[in-house]
Amino acid sequence: MKKIWMTLVVCALAPCGVFAHGDKDKNLSAAVRKEQKPWGIAGDAKSVRRTIEIIMSDNMRFTPDVIQLKQGEVLRLVVKNAGKMQHEIVLGTKAELEKHAALMLKFPNMEHDEPYMAHVKPGASSELIWHFNRPGEFDFACLLPGHYQAGMVGKIKVARVDRK
Repeated sequence: MKKIWMTLVVCALAPCGVFAHGDKDKNLSAAVRKEQKPWGIAGDAKSVRRTIEIIMSDNMRFTPDVIQLKQGEVLRLVVKNAGKMQHEIVLGTKAELEKHAALMLKFPNMEHDEPYMAHVKPGASSELIWHFNRPGEFDFACLLPGHYQAGMVGKIKVARVDRK
């Protein structure tokens, strides 16, 4: 009975995009669904003032693994997979990433299709444009099964900007 219930839940959620995580042929010029998250909102390319390159490697690390910026910055993250296996980057809070990592263990073939996620094939690169409109410490990680558990994580520190 539990399997039937879980199948129904998966089938009911799938059309809503809950399990959609794909970056197969990401069209950066296509309209991006903007949804405020605790760690910010999808940004506009024309608002980017800074670009940071992040390298993902098969030693299960991001370089750099700490990014510091100011509240309000719109950042272009150029994510390069220097490894021989698939990697991804997902922005979020530690709690959100842990919950998502557990889900990825159960459903390892999930694909990414959110503006704060990129699934990157070996030797390829992708871009995320994100508006960090809230201060705080946020995280990024590769949530492919085993990668998060091996420590493929990073930190984003967004400093509050006082507006007077």
